Amino acid sequence: MEYVVPIKDISKINAMKDILEKSSLRDYVLFVIGINTGIQSQNLLLLKVEDVWDGDGPREYLTIQDEKTGNVQKHYLNSRVRIALERYIRSSDLKQTDYLFKSTRNDKPITRQQAYRIINVAAKEAGIEGNVGTHTLRKTFGYHAYRKGVAISILMHMFHHNSRSETLKYIGITEEEKSAVKVDVNL
Repeated sequence: MEYVVPIKDISKINAMKDILEKSSLRDYVLFVIGINTGIQSQNLLLLKVEDVWDGDGPREYLTIQDEKTGNVQKHYLNSRVRIALERYIRSSDLKQTDYLFKSTRNDKPITRQQAYRIINVAAKEAGIEGNVGTHTLRKTFGYHAYRKGVAISILMHMFHHNSRSETLKYIGITEEEKSAVKVDVNL
């Protein structure tokens, strides 16, 4: 497996969103949930509609049981995710028990290979350099969460890392970027 990088440039993220939204609302939602929650790609692909949709609208939190630890993790579904879900689910014929990212060929979720192709093709079209894959979504979430002031200890816990340096390397934070984080309480 090749090492993939986070998408650091917001304009490139927005370009990818535009590209994916034009080609497939399902693929757009995959990207939006991935970069806004940081959940692992295998968990992302196994989501069912009922995990994110209560029957009337998007849930506030996505609850996932971690395969490694057995612990239950809650992931906040922010307004961008909820808006994307609302559009996607209301415009589709998905049932509560369907996979959220259902294949067009059968009732199973899209494969990791298909998700990789979706993300990789859109990244190339958006002019993103470096290796990009499904893991890029998680790394992008971590990078931007850190840059916006989320404590590294929280990210370490989310990513099951043992050290601060492991997490910083994982999310692509350079030495220059370590000191550039602004914590602006602006009370």
